[in-house]
Amino acid sequence: MVLDTSYKAGRVDKRLFGSFVEHMGRVTYGGIYDPGHPAADSRGFRKDVIELVKELQMTIIRYPGGNFVSGYNWEDGVGPKEGRPKRLELAWWATESNEVGTNEFMEWSKATGTDVIMSVNLGTRGIDPARNLVEYCNHPSGTYWSDLRRSHGFEAPHAIRTWCLGNEMDGEWQIGTKTAQEYGRIAVEAAKVMKWTDPSIELVACGSSLDTMPTFPQWEATVLDHAYEHIDYMGLHQYYFNRDCDPANYLAKSVGFDGYIRSAIAALDYMKAKKRSKKTMFISMDEWNCVNDLTIRPIEYDRWSVAPARNETIYTMEDALLFGSMMITLLRHADRIKIACQSLLVNLSACIMAEANGPAWRQTTYYPFLHASLYGRGVVLQTVVVSPKYDCRDYTDVPLLDTVAVWDEADETCAIFAANKDQREELRLQCDIRSLEGYGVIEHIVMQHQAYNAVNGPDRQDNVVPHAGGVSAVEEGRLTAVLPAFSWNVIRLGKKRA
Repeated sequence: MVLDTSYKAGRVDKRLFGSFVEHMGRVTYGGIYDPGHPAADSRGFRKDVIELVKELQMTIIRYPGGNFVSGYNWEDGVGPKEGRPKRLELAWWATESNEVGTNEFMEWSKATGTDVIMSVNLGTRGIDPARNLVEYCNHPSGTYWSDLRRSHGFEAPHAIRTWCLGNEMDGEWQIGTKTAQEYGRIAVEAAKVMKWTDPSIELVACGSSLDTMPTFPQWEATVLDHAYEHIDYMGLHQYYFNRDCDPANYLAKSVGFDGYIRSAIAALDYMKAKKRSKKTMFISMDEWNCVNDLTIRPIEYDRWSVAPARNETIYTMEDALLFGSMMITLLRHADRIKIACQSLLVNLSACIMAEANGPAWRQTTYYPFLHASLYGRGVVLQTVVVSPKYDCRDYTDVPLLDTVAVWDEADETCAIFAANKDQREELRLQCDIRSLEGYGVIEHIVMQHQAYNAVNGPDRQDNVVPHAGGVSAVEEGRLTAVLPAFSWNVIRLGKKRA
């Protein structure tokens, strides 16, 4: 590996370290909000979950959906709780109690120190409720909706900066599915009135739900043909599933992730050229994750109950390695990806698990996110990497070494994130760091386990955890490091102090 501080790929936006809370399963109810739990505060929020979110130093959370938002009336979730209606929630076949709504979530975000991406319903609803929600949240006072917020006990506006124009509108599973033409028209009209209500906001339009959608990337081109000059980001979603006990193929999916991003960027740049626009369109990867279908907790689903548990994946060491590679991929594209939301935050395909009447604990995927959030802020360096490669069922020429370097010039530190995907052999990394004159190794963090399917749990929370005992050294401008087989690594370099 060769890195040079003269070659910069892009600066990392702090919003790359975000997550997603939806009214789905036990994410909201039983996750962030559980008034009957011993760890709940006076508002019903679980303090143990809040502390784990703060430890991750997350910056932004997308809310309230997801598929949920396409059937959601935001007015149901404001005002006195005793007057809020219960509704059949058609996205996830549950009953929505509306105990948690806009104001409660804004209180929770303040407690965690995170900003909010607010989604509006463009499935069953349209531009009028969308502009009203902006007025309710962001206008100071003196109008119907802003004064209604104040009457609900929130004098100061929430000042939400970033808004999503619907969710996955290309999917036939979505309430109010639209063609690209239909969505492009409603997106541009919603964008106009929302920005007229508050010119300071920025907007995310729905891109493709997955790279396997038959409309990708034509969907992006058609939507941007209508809305290019009215929006700020194209939202993309991507999940990778482990269904067949093939680690080599599963870990190679980060190559597919990189290809998806590159194809999307090509579509965005094509529309920039077609529009003769001076504006560069950026990406919000506002749902991303890997999902292990082999370790989902067995759950008996009770249709139309309140917050029935769904898809509670227990993550393995293998999952953490793919998750880390996906995080590396996002960092490598920091020049174009400015927002990213790991999906979801609590209980459902989540970094954090919150047991009913029990503890909150860290999944294996918690740690790559933590390391990227703590040490991945600065400038991504354009590195040259030579690695052994392998072929698998769905991909060819997959590098065994997945890596990225982030340099913090002000702090005089550099973090190298590296995943060794070889299941049996260590990799010996040699890295030319002559441009980082005077830098040495601060620490080498390693996470590995002899069993690729090893997991954490409420009774064994420290089964798969990182340690700072990695082997690495710097001599004469060259870093040498040992990356154990099937391991996640963070090598932190810093300027030697006199």
